[in-house]
Amino acid sequence: MISYARQNTEEAAAAEPSADEHIAPAPRVSVQAFCETVETASAVQSAGEDRRLGKAHLKIQMGGMAAAIEAYRTAPTPNVIILETEGRSDILTGLDQLATVCDAGTRVVVISRVNDVTLYRELVRRGVSDYVISPVTALDVVRSICGLFSAPEAKAVGRIIAVVGAKGGVGASTVAHNVAWAIARDLALDTVVADLDLAFGTAGLDYNQDPAQGIADAVFSPDRVDTAFIDRLLSKCTDHLSLLAAPATLERVYDFGTEAFDSVFDTLRTTMPCIVLDVPHQWSGWTKRALIGADDILIVAAPDLANLRNTKNLFDMLKASRPNDRTPLYCLNQVGVPKRPEINAGEFAKAIESQPIAAIPFDPQMFGSAANNGQMIAEISAGHRTSEMFLQIAQRLTGRGESKKPRGSLLAPLIDRLRKK
Repeated sequence: MISYARQNTEEAAAAEPSADEHIAPAPRVSVQAFCETVETASAVQSAGEDRRLGKAHLKIQMGGMAAAIEAYRTAPTPNVIILETEGRSDILTGLDQLATVCDAGTRVVVISRVNDVTLYRELVRRGVSDYVISPVTALDVVRSICGLFSAPEAKAVGRIIAVVGAKGGVGASTVAHNVAWAIARDLALDTVVADLDLAFGTAGLDYNQDPAQGIADAVFSPDRVDTAFIDRLLSKCTDHLSLLAAPATLERVYDFGTEAFDSVFDTLRTTMPCIVLDVPHQWSGWTKRALIGADDILIVAAPDLANLRNTKNLFDMLKASRPNDRTPLYCLNQVGVPKRPEINAGEFAKAIESQPIAAIPFDPQMFGSAANNGQMIAEISAGHRTSEMFLQIAQRLTGRGESKKPRGSLLAPLIDRLRKK
């Protein structure tokens, strides 16, 4: 057992992580849980179905500490052992016995109802990696296991934000690119935009970039994908923003398997604090996997019936597939098209059972100029209300506040001139 310790101080009843809590996925490890109660076994089972433990191999059995000691007398220990135990004396005595059969390097997580700091310190001294107060939820278990492989001094694992349109032509790519720009420029967070629409992607056009290489080179050469290879494929847009561009050509047919982008996403997580996925409006194994595997999701919808239906379907599917994650977010785009009947934001929210985080107005002049010039809305009109909306969306998705330096008073230039006189 190792001496790295982390006490779980979250409330056991926490149902959904906050915007600023980022739980990095666990690596490919083996986990074995020995439970005493059906409730804990059920929570661990649910945790094993969470996307962040997708690479972990989890096995559960009843019997608690005694069963663990007996099991490892004749078998090697896994990377992580989860032990549920009741009495204080049973914990310490059992751990001493377990230590005699536990392999070096195995991490041990103890679950118990005893809430005692003295006991916790003694457990740390004995090499316990984490101590969780029961009753536990699936998210508690996910947080504990993943936390064992995310040391505080280690570089944070990147957060993936997936942006997808509820329907084709709703401007999801434009929203994704402007939000990524706000994350990089206004929040000063190193960000990469991955354009996943290999045939028709527009990120290169929107950022006025024409790189010779991009994401296709990585997808079609999975054996070569590592941090150095990905770095060579990135096109630098600004100090904090890079682009993994789509070729946007029809020379190939882009039929991918479900796990085609896994190595690209995993590598990007290790090199960039924030990854924005521009997910095309199509339904396939890999697009569904990209959405479910993301840390946060933004659905872009126009205010009409087809978008409402599709947004509702996406919400229901994603909430069922990601029970321990934050609920997906959505925004309305192209609001206020002249002479077009619309579903207002209130009716949309009632059907989705969630409020939109923004309602972006229809402004063909400004958006058209930005698209034709290869610029972002903030470059066309920095103080425009729409630019502020993109910043607010960026803040909601990342859980970060604006990091720009506060602007001086409007009277500052006049005061400076008077002082010079």
